[in-house]
Amino acid sequence: MKLSRLAIAVALLPATQAYADTKLSDSYQLPNMLVTSARQAEPRAQATAANTVFTRADIERLQARSLPELLRRVPGVLVSSAGGLPSLSLRGTGTAQTLVLLDGQRISSATSGFTRLDYLAIDSVERIEVIRGPRSSLYGADAIGGVIQIFTRSGEPGLNPEVRLAAGSEQNFQRSLSLSGGTEKTRVHLGASLDEREGFDITRDNIGADRDEDGQRTKALHLKLDHQFEADWKAGLSLNDQRGKNEYDDAYEFAPGSPRDEFRVSSYSGYLDGQLNETWNSRLELGRSFDRNRAVGSAFNDGLLETTRHSAAWINHISLTEQHQLALGTDWYEDRLNATTAYQEDSRDNMAFFAQHSYQGERFGTELGLRHDDNEQFGRHKSWNAAFSLPVGQWQRWILSYGEGFRAPTFTDLYAPPAWGPNPDLKPETSKTYELQWRADLSGTHFEASVYRTDVDDMIAWGGRQMENVNHARINGFEASVAQELLGWQTNLGVSIIDPRDRDSGRVLQRRAKRTLSLDLDRQFGDFGFGATWQAFSQRFDDSGFNASFQSERSTIPGYAVLDLRTSWRASPELRWEAKLENVLDKDYHQAQYQRTFGDMDSVYGYREQGRAGLIAVTWTPAL
Repeated sequence: MKLSRLAIAVALLPATQAYADTKLSDSYQLPNMLVTSARQAEPRAQATAANTVFTRADIERLQARSLPELLRRVPGVLVSSAGGLPSLSLRGTGTAQTLVLLDGQRISSATSGFTRLDYLAIDSVERIEVIRGPRSSLYGADAIGGVIQIFTRSGEPGLNPEVRLAAGSEQNFQRSLSLSGGTEKTRVHLGASLDEREGFDITRDNIGADRDEDGQRTKALHLKLDHQFEADWKAGLSLNDQRGKNEYDDAYEFAPGSPRDEFRVSSYSGYLDGQLNETWNSRLELGRSFDRNRAVGSAFNDGLLETTRHSAAWINHISLTEQHQLALGTDWYEDRLNATTAYQEDSRDNMAFFAQHSYQGERFGTELGLRHDDNEQFGRHKSWNAAFSLPVGQWQRWILSYGEGFRAPTFTDLYAPPAWGPNPDLKPETSKTYELQWRADLSGTHFEASVYRTDVDDMIAWGGRQMENVNHARINGFEASVAQELLGWQTNLGVSIIDPRDRDSGRVLQRRAKRTLSLDLDRQFGDFGFGATWQAFSQRFDDSGFNASFQSERSTIPGYAVLDLRTSWRASPELRWEAKLENVLDKDYHQAQYQRTFGDMDSVYGYREQGRAGLIAVTWTPAL
């Protein structure tokens, strides 16, 4: 299937109605404020970074039951799974090159660099902002591909309970309970959930204990408290805790069988926000995040990896004039490691200062930011960004930008046991991104398009004896999205075309689909709702894209397309029923491969992905 031609054809369909007097329904209006792009609330139309936002209404309408499921809709985002271990690629970058925040707290593992988004309970999520493109000038390390920030649910006035029960294929059971309440000054949201699924056999070779089903059990707790002391001062606390077990198969010939990860991902944070005078707002944030994974019965890594991060931030926003805004701040965080196998070092800290100026005039806008990081391990590093925006008429805007990013080496890269090949002299990966964006609102249709180039230097990879800064990559990309109401259907289309290559060998990087497409269609008929999602991905390579002499023929993963259907019924103001059918056509596909060795023969298999599966849910929100 020529996905690029198909993407262009589908993208042009809404354009034929661009000048019709069609208005998007309120539930599909793009939110008018954005927080993550400039690290302060700003009108989304003025944000210089390409972005995608999901609100709570979007989550419920799309019936998304996990963050990876939701993020697959974002242009440029590729979420794949290798035997139950999810990976995230944003604009062709690697998993550890995207910064993930939960209520402002970094939640990635300081050992692996991974963020287990599949462990986070989506029932506690209020809003997700995906910033596409580097933001190291504001956030520091890991923001090469972009920033994903997850905001949890806040309280509402009154007393508002919610109960949700769901059951589906593969012994999938979901339960959640929450209570939201408050007054004009104090608001609280408390929620708990338990998700269990028996799963299916991920591997295909049916060897030994690998014939078993690979399930997951996650229990989560969420608490958020906000209090307004007076007109100019407010404070709040946030607690998020997820823990459970995740079963998988070891793709090794002599694996002991029945391995599992016993995990915990949690974050705690608090803030104090005050308007010191008419022009100066100051905010103090304190936080602690915790990531623990205990591998049991694994041939590869049977033991404990645990990291704790303490952090503090002081952020100041100053309105110099109505058009000139200045952000000044400082960040500090400390990572500590606890592991079954001794590491050479088990702690490090990072101190940073940043400043960003923005100007919004009638004829043009500018943005200029600079950040200085001082890390205990990799020393001092500066990164900056610049953007120029040009309005064209009342409904169009062009944005030209440049941004730098970097990724700090993880504990495993730097300090792992000697047999793992650590290198304490590693330098951070660095990147430079050039981008041109176009945005337009034409008669109820919202268009966005971006063309960009990202150069990544000093990429960290295995150098034969140890980890080294040996690789260089260049990623050229185009992405576009269209949102409108077409013949009564709410439509949201996202297209991404990338060319991610190693600059030395010319090879396409591993597990990056060069073309992706996502299309959502939804319509409401009174109390009944209907929707569909179609997603398509081109082929990708599963071996390393670096070192041209490594392999003459590369292992290829075929492209695939998946169709999901959903429906809902508002039986009463207090009762809502939902049903969804995933992978309706029962497509057999995989996103990663593994190798088995039998004597002198090697066999390659693809990790299974979910076949056709259904889920029925009921949500009860009694009025008290």
